[in-house]
Amino acid sequence: MTSEPRSPGSQDYEIAIRGHLGAMMLSGFPGLVAQVRGEDTILTGCLEDQAALQGVLARIAALGLELVEVRRLPPA
Repeated sequence: MTSEPRSPGSQDYEIAIRGHLGAMMLSGFPGLVAQVRGEDTILTGCLEDQAALQGVLARIAALGLELVEVRRLPPA
Protein backbone atom coordinates (compact mmCIF):
# COMPACT_ATOMS: atom_id res chain seq x y z
CA MET A 1 0.00 0.00 0.00
CA THR A 2 2.12 2.88 1.29
CA SER A 3 5.23 3.30 3.39
CA GLU A 4 4.05 6.61 4.89
CA PRO A 5 3.32 6.69 8.63
CA ARG A 6 -0.22 5.60 9.37
CA SER A 7 -2.57 7.57 11.55
CA PRO A 8 -4.12 5.64 14.46
CA GLY A 9 -7.54 5.21 12.82
CA SER A 10 -6.31 4.40 9.32
CA GLN A 11 -7.27 1.15 7.66
CA ASP A 12 -6.54 -0.60 4.35
CA TYR A 13 -9.55 -1.17 2.09
CA GLU A 14 -10.34 -2.94 -1.15
CA ILE A 15 -13.27 -1.41 -3.03
CA ALA A 16 -14.71 -3.16 -6.08
CA ILE A 17 -16.53 -1.12 -8.74
CA ARG A 18 -18.39 -2.65 -11.69
CA GLY A 19 -16.68 -2.04 -15.03
CA HIS A 20 -13.28 -0.86 -16.19
CA LEU A 21 -12.58 2.73 -15.21
CA GLY A 22 -10.53 4.98 -17.48
CA ALA A 23 -7.80 7.38 -16.40
CA MET A 24 -10.19 10.32 -16.06
CA MET A 25 -12.50 8.43 -13.69
CA LEU A 26 -9.56 7.05 -11.71
CA SER A 27 -8.22 10.58 -11.19
CA GLY A 28 -11.18 11.06 -8.85
CA PHE A 29 -9.63 8.57 -6.41
CA PRO A 30 -6.18 9.95 -5.54
CA GLY A 31 -4.10 7.80 -3.23
CA LEU A 32 -5.86 4.59 -4.23
CA VAL A 33 -4.28 2.00 -6.51
CA ALA A 34 -6.49 0.61 -9.29
CA GLN A 35 -6.34 -2.78 -10.94
CA VAL A 36 -8.73 -4.66 -13.20
CA ARG A 37 -10.05 -7.98 -11.93
CA GLY A 38 -12.43 -9.68 -14.33
CA GLU A 39 -15.22 -7.22 -15.13
CA ASP A 40 -14.49 -4.98 -12.13
CA THR A 41 -12.01 -2.28 -11.15
CA ILE A 42 -10.52 -2.78 -7.70
CA LEU A 43 -9.38 0.26 -5.75
CA THR A 44 -6.97 -0.51 -2.91
CA GLY A 45 -5.39 1.78 -0.37
CA CYS A 46 -5.16 3.17 3.12
CA LEU A 47 -7.91 5.52 4.26
CA GLU A 48 -7.46 7.79 7.28
CA ASP A 49 -10.79 7.10 8.96
CA GLN A 50 -14.48 6.32 8.41
CA ALA A 51 -15.08 9.83 7.06
CA ALA A 52 -12.48 9.20 4.31
CA LEU A 53 -14.17 5.90 3.45
CA GLN A 54 -17.57 7.61 3.29
CA GLY A 55 -16.04 10.25 1.01
CA VAL A 56 -14.80 7.61 -1.43
CA LEU A 57 -18.19 5.87 -1.38
CA ALA A 58 -19.96 9.20 -1.96
CA ARG A 59 -17.67 9.91 -4.94
CA ILE A 60 -18.50 6.48 -6.40
CA ALA A 61 -22.21 7.25 -6.09
CA ALA A 62 -21.83 10.79 -7.48
CA LEU A 63 -20.06 9.42 -10.56
CA GLY A 64 -22.92 6.96 -11.13
CA LEU A 65 -20.67 3.95 -10.64
CA GLU A 66 -21.90 0.61 -9.34
CA LEU A 67 -20.34 -0.39 -6.03
CA VAL A 68 -19.82 -4.15 -5.90
CA GLU A 69 -18.00 -4.71 -2.62
CA VAL A 70 -16.07 -3.00 0.17
CA ARG A 71 -13.60 -5.07 2.19
CA ARG A 72 -11.49 -3.99 5.10
CA LEU A 73 -8.12 -5.68 4.72
CA PRO A 74 -6.19 -7.18 7.64
CA PRO A 75 -3.25 -5.12 8.93
CA ALA A 76 -0.06 -5.67 6.98
